[in-house]
Amino acid sequence: MYMDESGISNSQWYAFKSEIDAEIRKDSIASNAKIADIVLGKDTVFSVREQLRKYIGRYRKSNIFNETFGYKDKESVKKKVSSVKKKVSKEKPFIISSWNAKGYNMGIDEYCEFYNLPRGDIKSYKLVTHTGTPYYNIQFKENREIETEDIEVILNRVFANESLVKKSIIPECDTTDRLIYTDVHTGMDASRNGLALYSAEWNEKELNRRIDLMINTMIKEKRSDVLVVDELGDYMDGWDGETTRGGHKLPQNMTNEEAYDVGLSAKVKLAIGLSKHWKHITFNNINDDNHAGAFGYTVNSAFKRIVDVQLENVEVVNHRKFISHYDIGRHCFVITHGKDSRNLKFGLKPKLDPKQIETIDQYLKNNDIYKNADYIEIAKGDSHQFLLDISSSDDFEYLNLMAFSPSSEWVQTNFKRGRSGFYIQRIHNELNRKDGTPFWF
Repeated sequence: MYMDESGISNSQWYAFKSEIDAEIRKDSIASNAKIADIVLGKDTVFSVREQLRKYIGRYRKSNIFNETFGYKDKESVKKKVSSVKKKVSKEKPFIISSWNAKGYNMGIDEYCEFYNLPRGDIKSYKLVTHTGTPYYNIQFKENREIETEDIEVILNRVFANESLVKKSIIPECDTTDRLIYTDVHTGMDASRNGLALYSAEWNEKELNRRIDLMINTMIKEKRSDVLVVDELGDYMDGWDGETTRGGHKLPQNMTNEEAYDVGLSAKVKLAIGLSKHWKHITFNNINDDNHAGAFGYTVNSAFKRIVDVQLENVEVVNHRKFISHYDIGRHCFVITHGKDSRNLKFGLKPKLDPKQIETIDQYLKNNDIYKNADYIEIAKGDSHQFLLDISSSDDFEYLNLMAFSPSSEWVQTNFKRGRSGFYIQRIHNELNRKDGTPFWF
């Protein structure tokens, strides 16, 4: 796998080593073709760029490359790369969606530009639309060599403990934008084929329409260069027609596979749409809830892996505890779904009672939040009601969030039709002030 210096340093292309190294340091997983295009320029004859691309591939396998970038224990890396390559060759290839942020299929040029694919290396392509997620089936010129080189380069860095993800530095701001939504219930059937009391359309089309509306509204309300997005659980409706706890039948209009594709695509769409307008975004996802549970974590884990690679200014934090928290300036934000995946049958109520105040108070004490924060807010989902309680406790505010999805048939029948939406805040980091506005669908 590793070459000696003679095949690299004696080449006519060795004169470009410093420029190649500089591009690799800028983007450690850039393709060889992309680096060749940057170094020589896209106007250079294709056959000449091809020669440099092949040289870069050989260089990245060489001892000189590994010495330049400080890699050690090369034989160990070689064995691991070989093992993973065999595994990758047997697995079903990962599909990258051809949807853009507006929910339309991208043309091949836009698709290549968005996913950083070498357009000039494409031999043929076909748009595949019969699957849950549309994508391009692409054949590259000398495809085997390109894929092998890219896999080796990436795995070299993984096993050399060099981060593949270079995140932007969070800018200093006096204020922070915050978007909160919850209870998306992807896959829920809210209409029962039109027989529900208040029949509501809840499918892939409606979910993406609401995601688009939330993106556009958030952009209009932008006041800061930093954005925090909190998703408070029950993002997926259930698994095999039941909650993840089991024993509770749910009317659903998607299979597990369809719900996964739709839910993941919507989250990625949200991240891409917002990432173009803020210098830094943090997504907080609650994963201990009563409907989504492990299914929700699976979606959020895939979401994190995609976003970590694709969007430099976005980070994803997947919270696995029933209650979690984070700080912004002198504020502490405690986030929870309200019910967990195992124990809490009734959960946190929309209106606080003494027992719940005690539960929250103990969490704040055990985590030293009273000592480290001046202003505390508890935000929860589950109840599908929008209520802000600032009087039941002198120590913290208690915020209930409305559901993002329409009400289920069970809620419609046993309670009322309900209203769905999301909530936007502007936080003054060092002051006792938050400006909040609910938005309704």
